[in-house]
Amino acid sequence: MAAVMEGTLADLSKWDTAGCSIARAMDLVGTRSAILILREAYYGTTRFDGFARRVGITDAAVAGQLRKLTAAGLLEKRPYQEEGKRTRHEYVLTRMGSDLLPAVVALWQWGDTYLQPGPPPLLRVDAETGAPVRVELRSADGAEVPLEQLAVRVNQDYVRYRDAERAKHD
Repeated sequence: MAAVMEGTLADLSKWDTAGCSIARAMDLVGTRSAILILREAYYGTTRFDGFARRVGITDAAVAGQLRKLTAAGLLEKRPYQEEGKRTRHEYVLTRMGSDLLPAVVALWQWGDTYLQPGPPPLLRVDAETGAPVRVELRSADGAEVPLEQLAVRVNQDYVRYRDAERAKHD
């Protein structure tokens, strides 16, 4: 079972993976601590101490990940001040950070299915109906797309962009 690789992609040895969006995403969020900080942000954690306590990593590691996720645009740093204390910052999800939710939920769903020795500790449900929530591959018309029906093809807009960028540097 594999995706259908179309056109020049059919011969895997003849195409280059430079510019791979999966690789770029993993460079940004491919660590345990980055994903767990995002999990906490989805759960509503906004303050440094909350991230450090709930993710269980050092303050230095939390600071580094928050800096990285903020610089990349997944979190926004906002000032707040408790009465009688100095101004501090909280970290709030941006649209970019929220748009990563399906990928994180897909990891969670996969972990529930294959890594939990018993029932999963948490359930994902619609807040209004209580109906289970799951991540699936679906086409624009709503049909489920199994792996063997997933086709991958070269994006000609990318090819034009890449060629234009190369021409600028030549």
